[in-house]
Amino acid sequence: MKSAASVLAFAFSFQCLCAQTNPNAGKAGPNPEALFKRLDKNADGFISSEELPPQRRENLKRLDKDADGKISLAEHLAVFGARPGSPGGGKPAMAAAVPEGIEAKRDLAYAGTDNPRQKLDLYLPKQRNGDKPLPVLVFIHGGGWKGGDKSGGLRNLAPYVSSGDYAGVSVGYRLTNEAQWPAQIYDCKAAIRWVRAHTKEHGLDAEHIAVWGSSAGGHLVSILGTSGDVAELEGKLGAHTDQSSRVQAVVNYFGPENFLTMVTQPSTVDRTTPDYPEALLIGGRVQDMPEAAKMASPVTYISQDDPPFLTAHGTKDPLVPFAQAEELHAGLKKAGASSVLITMKDAGHGFGSPELDNVVRRFLDKHLRGIEGEVQDATLSSSPPRRN
Repeated sequence: MKSAASVLAFAFSFQCLCAQTNPNAGKAGPNPEALFKRLDKNADGFISSEELPPQRRENLKRLDKDADGKISLAEHLAVFGARPGSPGGGKPAMAAAVPEGIEAKRDLAYAGTDNPRQKLDLYLPKQRNGDKPLPVLVFIHGGGWKGGDKSGGLRNLAPYVSSGDYAGVSVGYRLTNEAQWPAQIYDCKAAIRWVRAHTKEHGLDAEHIAVWGSSAGGHLVSILGTSGDVAELEGKLGAHTDQSSRVQAVVNYFGPENFLTMVTQPSTVDRTTPDYPEALLIGGRVQDMPEAAKMASPVTYISQDDPPFLTAHGTKDPLVPFAQAEELHAGLKKAGASSVLITMKDAGHGFGSPELDNVVRRFLDKHLRGIEGEVQDATLSSSPPRRN
């Protein structure tokens, strides 16, 4: 483990290095978030190896805590001890990150605790289209269940909320350094129940809630979709256990779906050790804990009454094999549930595509707003990584 002194030394040298390429850097004091934006040349929300200065590319693996092959804003800020929206640490300037036209209600406790991980952010359009209650799009972040936070959800939700057609929610949940499975799904279900209990207060549609997540978030939204009828995964968190945690649609980006088969599939993750992400989640190697692995796998709970799924996954994903998406899709279809598989040709663990964005919008409009549109299996090409 790196000492605090070595981390700070790296942060200082990293700033100095970037100052060499930007003479104005650092004159107004350290600003890690501005540095991130400078390095993120394609503005996809991540720093890739190619975007790092050549002298610092060897540090990518050390900073890449969730092993997704790139550095997120949260991972970057961790080097400097800062949080999103904070120039050099301290309390984040949250309001500055909210686009015009969106009202943000941050850090709402959904589980009846003061735990910062058990809070959500609610985003509402300042101008709604019509007087009907708004359908709700809930985003759940990735990070291997051991990293990431809800602050990045707005990036995905903003286009929907600013349109005036949707409300958005970004959910935090306990990570594996704090709690093991099923704590994570208990948190997510408590968040859905909180949303449903507060629909009248915020003008939301309790009957039209969709969930969207990527990687570990994709796993959590998948299991939200398949376990709506599974009492043992409900938990008893929060004051709204009388509410349903069922959702009406699922958008799953490259989520793990069956831990038992994934451990046998080719990937760059060494799944023979006790410290790979799924092992940390369930408390031991999948090979040694097959029952726990089965209980944590979304495919275990597939049934005919599951909500419509849209799954997008890269064919060259080095961390979560594409076969995971195929297995989920096939299982849902066999059960008689609705499922669409979007194959992202040659894409890795993360991707972007305006065409995919359009497909997701049609899918959500169809199932949450009743707008008919064609949504079917397709193979799409990908632009640089995004939305993890």
